[in-house]
Amino acid sequence: METLLQYYIEILSYGNITPILYIPAGKELWVWGWNIHGTLGLGDITPRSSPVQVGALTDWEILNTHVGMHSAVIKTDGTLWTWGYNEYGQLGLGDIDRRSSPAQVGSLTDWSDTAGGDYFNIAQKTDGTLWSWGYNTDGQLGVGDTVQRSSPVQIGALTDWDYISTDNGVVATIKTDGTLWMWGNNSAGGLALGDIVDRSSPVQVGALTDWVKIEAGGLNSGGIRSNGTLWVWGSNSEGQLGQNNVTSYSSPVQVGSGTDWSELSMNGGATGAIKTDGTLWTWGYNTQGQLGLGHQTKLSSPVQVGVLTDWNSISVRSSNMVAIKTDGTLWAWGANGDGQLAQGDQTYRSSPVQIGSDTDWTSVEAGVSYMMALKSY
Repeated sequence: METLLQYYIEILSYGNITPILYIPAGKELWVWGWNIHGTLGLGDITPRSSPVQVGALTDWEILNTHVGMHSAVIKTDGTLWTWGYNEYGQLGLGDIDRRSSPAQVGSLTDWSDTAGGDYFNIAQKTDGTLWSWGYNTDGQLGVGDTVQRSSPVQIGALTDWDYISTDNGVVATIKTDGTLWMWGNNSAGGLALGDIVDRSSPVQVGALTDWVKIEAGGLNSGGIRSNGTLWVWGSNSEGQLGQNNVTSYSSPVQVGSGTDWSELSMNGGATGAIKTDGTLWTWGYNTQGQLGLGHQTKLSSPVQVGVLTDWNSISVRSSNMVAIKTDGTLWAWGANGDGQLAQGDQTYRSSPVQIGSDTDWTSVEAGVSYMMALKSY
């Protein structure tokens, strides 16, 4: 369990030495792109084609993964803040009023992770409990019904949740014992349960206990096991499962035979993944050049993006991909109609382009035509 958000005191075991208080270092929050619902958190609805800092605070720590039309970020003090679209209560603020500036969810200081679908949100606390709120037509809140909530509600009573990912009505989680659990929309077999029946409560996928990373990509999902193998399932209409076909699968299938996969991101029919050697691979939907290969032809098998070996993280959303290299530089490609590539224009790119020249980016997430990122200071 991550404990980066908690303050702690270390007292040396010998001598009369004053205790030392260690406070986790926060980061600056930067945003750009589409902003019609105030999604950028800048107090307006004006789009930006270059990165703009959200306020002057430097205590942001964890970004919401798979952001939709709303944003959620956790600060170093364990507080959770949301803003943007809120028609279904996905901001967790007890109402359906949208916000164009960050608003705190309750007063708790024990949030440790957060992941958002298009109209709902899942978050984890430091005690290992899991909470949800927002849209719930497909049972994606995991509380046994299809009633939407505008405030956080706990998913069961378990305290062993460890890794969460959400998208478009689907939730995928890993427990501390390495088991994989899913629920929500299953119209394309995206829950990996061998059928197309929706689930409104967590259901275990198989009996394996070696899952280390999971990615909910909407109608398709995937995960990496401790042996470095990559497994995918669900819709495959654009070849996004990397099986060299367009056949959908309702149970996990392995991508190739490699045992060196380390990072995975999926959304909108496109997939991006990084290997342990730092190479970047993409496949699937490519109408906006989002595969970063210099063309717009979709591919049903993994293809390496260039020859570089310094890719560190990848985020895929809709028709965009954004990634950080090991040197802390930020790169993006794909659609750019709302300035989401941060190049100061609206021209799409089919190959990676660097965003600015900074080398202190630490994490980034692609939303619906917008992006949010953290940088050290």
